[in-house]
Amino acid sequence: MNIFITGGNGQVGFELQRQFAPFGTVLAPTRDELDLANADAVDAYLAKHQPGLILNAAAYTAVDKAESEPEQAKRLNAELPIQLAAYAVKQGITLVHYSSDYVYPGSGETPWQEDSPTSPLSIYGQTKLEGDLAIIESGCQHLIFRTSWVYAARGNNFMKTMLRLGRELEALNIVNDQIGAPTPARLIAQVTALAFTTQGSPLTINIPSGVYHLAPRGKTSWHGFASEIFNQARKAGETLAITPEGTAGIPTAEYPTPAKRPLNSRMAVSKLENALGITMPTWQSQLVLTLKEHLDSF
Repeated sequence: MNIFITGGNGQVGFELQRQFAPFGTVLAPTRDELDLANADAVDAYLAKHQPGLILNAAAYTAVDKAESEPEQAKRLNAELPIQLAAYAVKQGITLVHYSSDYVYPGSGETPWQEDSPTSPLSIYGQTKLEGDLAIIESGCQHLIFRTSWVYAARGNNFMKTMLRLGRELEALNIVNDQIGAPTPARLIAQVTALAFTTQGSPLTINIPSGVYHLAPRGKTSWHGFASEIFNQARKAGETLAITPEGTAGIPTAEYPTPAKRPLNSRMAVSKLENALGITMPTWQSQLVLTLKEHLDSF
């Protein structure tokens, strides 16, 4: 079986390659090998390689830049999923797609359920929602995993940025009124693999087709996340310039950005837990593992 992973060099795509390597031939073309912005090139690639499973980890994730590049965001976040879903329908295969907490309105304090009303605040969120809805409407067998605050031991992300700044600066102001769950790419890939069975047909999904929230248990702010990064880094023996008193929380209003951020990114994960018969780990325990992997790679 050919397993086609889009965005294979990204944080989630890289971890998916590690998880799915035992199950078939992983196809994870680089940008030079396949331009996902080119619909004809994608069609030709699918026709040539005929994958039996598609894991769509590609996305336009530059949230602020999307406000000035809506067409580019729409191509990767909406049109590419539409194209992959059409192929999945025609071939009778499964499409796994990764979405975002940004599809929700970001208001209140109640965790979002999978069937909660959507109302994105940004171009990025709107295009991600368009991709979700198109996959659902296509009728293909699908798993849509909505996740939040993705980071990893590799790539560019909040954890690595904080470690760099924490070594250089004695004080930082970090937003403290956006609440969510930091989610490691490794956990996303591990849970994705759990959704498949190799008994009988190769890589058949063993949970109902649909939308699921995939995030650790618990919640924090960006300020809380940063503080725990620094705390765990010190425990691991890292020398930091930043002091516990130097990490100050500020409201979103004091850190304006082109794209509006949701204040409430809490997502209930019980649907996924019940479907897979698992309990999602806490975000703190996942940070310890991800930070260790990063520090050990030096």
